[in-house]
Amino acid sequence: MIYYLYEILKEFNIPGIGMLQYISFRSGSAIILSLIITTAFGRKLIRYLQKLQIGEEVRDLGLEGQLQKKGTPTMGGIIILAAIIIPTILFANLSNIYIQLMLLTTVWLGLVGFMDDYIKVFKKNKKGLAGRFKILGQVSLGLMVVASLMISDEVLVRESVRSNSGEEVIETYSDPVTGKLQERVKTQEIKSTKTTIPFIKKNEFDYVWIVAFAGNHSEWLRWVVYALAVILIITAVSNAANLTDGLDGLATGTSAISGATLGILAYVSGNVIYANYLNIMYIPNAGELTVFIAAFIGATVGFLWYNSYPAQVFMGDTGSLALGGILAVFSVIIRKEILIPLLCGIFVIENLSVVMQVTWFKYTKRKYGEGRRIFLMSPIHHHFQKKGIPEAKIVTRFWIIGIILAVLTIVTLKIR
Repeated sequence: MIYYLYEILKEFNIPGIGMLQYISFRSGSAIILSLIITTAFGRKLIRYLQKLQIGEEVRDLGLEGQLQKKGTPTMGGIIILAAIIIPTILFANLSNIYIQLMLLTTVWLGLVGFMDDYIKVFKKNKKGLAGRFKILGQVSLGLMVVASLMISDEVLVRESVRSNSGEEVIETYSDPVTGKLQERVKTQEIKSTKTTIPFIKKNEFDYVWIVAFAGNHSEWLRWVVYALAVILIITAVSNAANLTDGLDGLATGTSAISGATLGILAYVSGNVIYANYLNIMYIPNAGELTVFIAAFIGATVGFLWYNSYPAQVFMGDTGSLALGGILAVFSVIIRKEILIPLLCGIFVIENLSVVMQVTWFKYTKRKYGEGRRIFLMSPIHHHFQKKGIPEAKIVTRFWIIGIILAVLTIVTLKIR
């Protein structure tokens, strides 16, 4: 909304009004507002949730200090969602297809998580929303995202024009400053299913390669493969974020770190100068996503004010499913989804620990008659709790690992 003030007021030559057109100014404003929303209104939400007696149902898993959390308000993810949506609506260009998709993701998975929390808290059903309905919500979102990326004329990438021999085509142009003829690589903006491969010099992978054997049918089949990949990514990351939300501040802090990294990647991918300098894929209009991710960072960091150990409120599935889905869809939009195992390494480790534990338990039970475990408890953060490591120390160490993985993710821009 404020973004459009510039278009209305620019003709009046009001001092300072030009700042509204800059992504950097609007991103800074978004992060400040989201921090204000979470910190200033978080206390009021906690009191309201306590008034409604919306407390966390805690099963005794034999973990130190676990039962002390009984009665801590849950569904705090509501404040995270508000702190993302409100600044985005105020400061972002709402006509941008990428912003629309991120708002859709936030609201859609927020509602799925809210229904799960509502059933657990108000209906007193510990199982919450049936797993198949969660999956249905995630799959539906994946289909909507892919359909939008496929249909919208705004979703393009810029790439070099190549001759039949595969060489880049060079064109001449008149320099607007000197008037002299200059040479440059000819480019074109096209609809593509290309994505980025880390650590590879010519680091672009096209999903159409998977179905190249289909000949003329490969053009539409690539979107089928792409849709399956996007659905898998959204489902895996959102569920992994949900699993990670087991210690005070763990999922929140990890999401903030990943969000900051994605913000850098979005900014350079949407800026033609930085994209050319770094020799990475330029995605027109993707820079606007920096405003959204700034609100995301402010919301997660601000929520830590109340969610860090000892937590005064839990985000619940309302927050965790949305946070994971946002990171997944954002990565897909800026063509960095293959970086997710590195970027969201903590989420991946948590998810894998559960898969390994369950798989090994079932295998040994079938083979030896009794189930055996790899970890003392899964997800893996509970394994370290069982070993007697204090919760706050586990969370801090996971954050440090997350920061290291974030730095490595950024480094992939240059190391190929």
